[in-house]
Amino acid sequence: RLELRCERDGAGGAELRLDAHPALAVSRAALLPPPGGPGDAAGQELPVESRPFASYGNALHITLPQAPRAGQLLTFIIDYEAGEGPGVCWLSPEQTAGKQKPYMYTQGQAVLNRSFFPCFDTPSAKFTYSATVKVPEGFTAVMSAMSWEKQKDNTFVFKMPQPIPSYLIALVVGDIVSADVGPRSRVWAEPCLIEAAKKEYDGVIEEFLVVGEKLFGPYVWGRYDILFMPPSFPFGGMENPCLTFVTPCLLAGDRSLVDVIIHEISHSWFGNLVTNATWGEFWLNEGFTMYAQRRISTEVYGLPYTCLEAATGRALLRQHMDATGEDHPLNKLRVVIEPGLWGVNPDDTYNETPYEKGYCFVSYLAHLVGNQSKFDAFLQAYVNRFKFQSITADDTLGFFLEYFPELKEKGVDSIPGLEFDRWLNTPGWPPYLPDLSPGQQLMRPADELAELWAADGLNMEEIEAVDITGWRTYQLVYFLDQVLQKSPLPEGNVKRLSMMYPKISKAQNAELRLRWCQIVLKNNLEAEYSKVKDFLYNQGKQKYTLPLYRAMWGGSEATRALAMETFSATAPQLHINVQNYVKKILGLGVAE
Repeated sequence: RLELRCERDGAGGAELRLDAHPALAVSRAALLPPPGGPGDAAGQELPVESRPFASYGNALHITLPQAPRAGQLLTFIIDYEAGEGPGVCWLSPEQTAGKQKPYMYTQGQAVLNRSFFPCFDTPSAKFTYSATVKVPEGFTAVMSAMSWEKQKDNTFVFKMPQPIPSYLIALVVGDIVSADVGPRSRVWAEPCLIEAAKKEYDGVIEEFLVVGEKLFGPYVWGRYDILFMPPSFPFGGMENPCLTFVTPCLLAGDRSLVDVIIHEISHSWFGNLVTNATWGEFWLNEGFTMYAQRRISTEVYGLPYTCLEAATGRALLRQHMDATGEDHPLNKLRVVIEPGLWGVNPDDTYNETPYEKGYCFVSYLAHLVGNQSKFDAFLQAYVNRFKFQSITADDTLGFFLEYFPELKEKGVDSIPGLEFDRWLNTPGWPPYLPDLSPGQQLMRPADELAELWAADGLNMEEIEAVDITGWRTYQLVYFLDQVLQKSPLPEGNVKRLSMMYPKISKAQNAELRLRWCQIVLKNNLEAEYSKVKDFLYNQGKQKYTLPLYRAMWGGSEATRALAMETFSATAPQLHINVQNYVKKILGLGVAE
């Protein structure tokens, strides 16, 4: 049921056009009579036709009895059936953690929700929504909504009174339970994971929310809950409002990965409250969120650690640009996404650039201001000015120059080599990089230790003098990245390293497990191949799964056999896209 107000006379003629998908079957569309007015309660049936629009969806054309007038309210009812489309994921019991019951979830970003319900599937339109969801006994439904109410007959009612773009509507149905972890937060998970989830997140979310509110203004979404998805969920996190979806890989058992949640929390202001009007300016969501995440992290964990985390992000941007070539058209902040049948699918433009180059541009704006508390105040004013709206980079940069008239007078938007236009429209490496040198105090000991382990004769005395018990995740990650770069190490060194640091070689932390597995493969440490297998059996996150299959396939006979054996055993529990990516790596035929 769609309630619309006509903005101006004669704008769309006597037709309503909505985004839909070939997998979505519409059986009837009707115009309902105005509330309390005359007319058939079932509504006046309207002609509806589905026409080709783009590779990722089609257009639903609904003919109206006459062109609406400005200010007129129209209520449509559309009967349809969905479920086969790319936005709706159905998991068999073996793809869940509990392995007993099936599970379903939706993933809207970027343009997938048109296969879940007919809508204006663009981030430029925002709306409120409500939903009534009836599920079988033994299942629970949750949605990205501010209120959640269970009624009789296993029916759940949801309301989202704040306007959001279509991509942020999300639904999960599964065997899930919840536990409180703060005054406005609870964790949701399958029963077998709920204790671990509660232990890991008890008390920490509120701390991040409070810092976020201090920096960026009030948190407007009421609750902030986290849903731990089944292990086959292919992403790290999805910032659905009130209910962030995250990978169960974040349950490291020692709170070492809670900072990933800071990124999703930061979207509560940047992305969910102030939104990019088009996917071609995705950096407005992600560049600002990276900046916000690192501001919160600096307040909570300090500057050196945050710089170290930002350095790992910069390394990912470097890898991406080396792989694609710097001048690839995706490596600019304003990407041209042509609409239509031969146009680009916005989902295919996803890469590191809007995140890390976007972060550099926001950092450059802060550098122009030259005073952190003044820039923090600007961010708060920016959120307040554009909240619940969808905006373009021109809106953002125009507001920046209006807020700092002295910078506008100085012409900071056109400093040679650093022009705002160049940032937006020229591909390549960021023309300004924020100073990450405070991270050096954590990097230097890690660099030196990696050097010691790469030596021909190990100097155990010097190695034992380095105490790594206090090192946090990103310092260990940085150390392992250096070891991996130096691999294969001299014979026997990795075996010694494994024995020396069980906190690394036996880690439950997914970021450490990924790198340890890569080191095991690069050094042909056959005694620990089982750890690679275990890690791939336990989760299906794309960011961890694909690099390990690439490493196995690029290695020896033994690692290739390990890849085939592991994949044939785990394929059914992987997301269909991830299955297909792995098949490509292993040279197997890909199913359509």
